[in-house]
Amino acid sequence: MSPVTRLDDLLELDSYLSPEDVELRQTVRRFGEQRLRPYIAEWFETGQVPVRELASDFGELGLLGMHLKGYGCGGSTATAYGLVCQELEAVDSGLRSLVSVQGSLAMFAIHRWGSEEQRNQWLPAMATGEAIGCFGLTEPDFGSNPAGMRTTAKRDGTDWILNGSKMWITNGSVADVAVVWARSHENSGEGIIGFLVPAGTSGFSATDMTHKLSLRASVTSELHLDDVRLPADAKLPEARGLSGPLSCLSEARFGIVFGSVGAARDCLQTALDYVGSREVFDKPLAAYQLTQAKIADMAVELGKAQLLALHLGRLKDEGRIRPEQVSLGKLNNVREAIQIARQCRTLLGANGITLEYPVIRHANNLESVLTYEGTSEVHQMVIGEALTGVSAFR
Repeated sequence: MSPVTRLDDLLELDSYLSPEDVELRQTVRRFGEQRLRPYIAEWFETGQVPVRELASDFGELGLLGMHLKGYGCGGSTATAYGLVCQELEAVDSGLRSLVSVQGSLAMFAIHRWGSEEQRNQWLPAMATGEAIGCFGLTEPDFGSNPAGMRTTAKRDGTDWILNGSKMWITNGSVADVAVVWARSHENSGEGIIGFLVPAGTSGFSATDMTHKLSLRASVTSELHLDDVRLPADAKLPEARGLSGPLSCLSEARFGIVFGSVGAARDCLQTALDYVGSREVFDKPLAAYQLTQAKIADMAVELGKAQLLALHLGRLKDEGRIRPEQVSLGKLNNVREAIQIARQCRTLLGANGITLEYPVIRHANNLESVLTYEGTSEVHQMVIGEALTGVSAFR
């Protein structure tokens, strides 16, 4: 029997979207089905992904920095960008990470905090995928506490000398330019400063991080800065202190609010298809009350996560979104997505651990999504501080 209601139609969420949003979502979904999904299991298994080729494809579709204005960027709504993240992560979190790091971290940093010369030099090429960027904030000993970073920037005449290392950097070894954040101890009072470090700069190198069991269809690197000399115009002139990198992280977290919903949706749709055809004790697995209870509970949580994402998208489009609201969305939607992925895995039984189905791949990826761009505990404290007025960070 065919279902009376399709998963996409359960809450009639398309009624909240403009025709342009629906068309864009369908375009990216078709692209994912035709260009990405046939190869994603192999990319995940081998740990090899054609980043350059994909960046060019994403650029041709207008997805890179699509929510930024000018400089070859599309100037789309935040909601439209979120829907794109949802469709990309429905295929794989690593693919959404590629687009998110390029547009919401590297390009946003240049767009928001860079000079006009820096914007003109990098953003048009990054929007087409001709140039790839990465974002160097996290360090081996400092993830949740970026204020403790040890990477330093010291003046030498008009130049700056950078020393230090960055870890868990998406696109690091394939990037043409790295946005690197460093601490200055000069008397200027600047504190944390951002720099644009082109690939090939003397003393700057990147090595791939291997042996990952999550986000395998994504390039993850460690950046090394050994007396890297940069001219004064490599500095992001408008960034002062931690507000610079933290504003970029908020942009990236917004994409995750939508993206995680895509991964959960793909898991649930896979489980629905499976239980309808898999027979256990002479009837479909879907015919059992326990199966339907699991399906119903997951559909409820998925629908709530979708509604939350759309609501936050509207707030962002109106210029009213606050950091604690983004934290709420990231905390809830990733937490529910990983629970849905794990529950769907049980419905598939042993088939759930193979790459023939996407569920275990999504579950593994979401383990990383759960902790990057702020762990669940960090977002709990952000929300807690907003509600109590008391910081629990120190």
